[in-house]
Amino acid sequence: MKMRRKFIALMLCVASVLGACSLGNTEPEKEPKQKAESVKQTEDTKTKTEKKQKEYQAKLDAISPSAYSNADGIALEEGAYISVIGKADGKAFWNEAKKGAEQAADDINKTLGYKGADKVKVTYNGPSEAENVDEQVNILDEELARYPVAVAIAIADAKACEVQFDLAAENSIPVVAFDSGSDYKGLMAMVSTDNEKSAKEAAQHLSEYMGEGGEIVLLSHDSKSKTAMVREQVFAETIKNKYPDMPDVNIYRLDEMKKVISDEVNKGNYRFDGEKPSGTELSEEERIKEEDITQENIIDYILKKHPNVKGCYATNGDAVISIAGGLERLGMEGVPVVGYDANEEELKALKEGKIAGLIVQNPFGMGYASVIAAARAALSMANEANIDTGYLWVTKDNLESEEIQKMLY
Repeated sequence: MKMRRKFIALMLCVASVLGACSLGNTEPEKEPKQKAESVKQTEDTKTKTEKKQKEYQAKLDAISPSAYSNADGIALEEGAYISVIGKADGKAFWNEAKKGAEQAADDINKTLGYKGADKVKVTYNGPSEAENVDEQVNILDEELARYPVAVAIAIADAKACEVQFDLAAENSIPVVAFDSGSDYKGLMAMVSTDNEKSAKEAAQHLSEYMGEGGEIVLLSHDSKSKTAMVREQVFAETIKNKYPDMPDVNIYRLDEMKKVISDEVNKGNYRFDGEKPSGTELSEEERIKEEDITQENIIDYILKKHPNVKGCYATNGDAVISIAGGLERLGMEGVPVVGYDANEEELKALKEGKIAGLIVQNPFGMGYASVIAAARAALSMANEANIDTGYLWVTKDNLESEEIQKMLY
């Protein structure tokens, strides 16, 4: 009996030990599983981050000098505010510039370890109507009243903001221009496409498409911005100097055409309906106003003046689509069109052969580099006078290449 009690006690001890071991093994069994899930989540996050970076890295790699493609050395104070002002809000090009500016802010905050209210803040604003100079000036006034550490602006009118720029200088707010600048001496840097080089390349390609030459129609998106002026002037000079046998380039500026056409109609020299003009000035009741003129009216007027046109060049996306649409509408297909940008309509028309080639810019890179340049100016760091954000010549044949696809927006 005594031996039996000892045996039972021994068995209870063994059971207790085994139970303890079993309980002790419960957590270690779960730990590897939890660890594996944690590793997987980390890897998934890393993969998503790398994928996102790959989507825009080529656009940063195109920036020269490369110092403007990253946030290294940008030691802004906590809560610093940079204002970015474009020529428009909501259009594809400017949405992409906004993304670039926001990415630069993210990179600055990540580099400095700023979180929450301490983050460097970058905002983007632009006129609701593209190229609206008065609205852009009002936005600039409002932003300067918020005392940002720096401003980056795509200047819609090369002569419109000088008073505001003087005010910024008085308040030690440095100003950087992007996409389109001005001759104002106090600008800290210019971030843009190389407009001279790209306009020369467009002239070369168009002349090749035209073969034996002929009349060229040049449609400029406005008469005020530095970008439009340079792209217009350099293209026309290149054609004249390099291809002297070609006729002079016929230049039209969209913002001037409403007045031109209304004057022609009111004087009896032009009619929209295709009927022969009377040559008699319209009465007060019959006269039309500039606001009555549509974009289609403008393009039809231009193309009807040049029925034998052999090539067209346009200085931005809206102008490219307008001229390509007009050629199709008037049954003038086959006339090569070259120009700038790569919005959805342009790429569709390029695939369909309605556009021959495009200068595809890098608005993401512009937005990014303009924030870096503005931050450097705020920190009294040296800035390059001109920062080149690159471009690519795109046709139907190379559109699907990896290099091109990485630059589209």
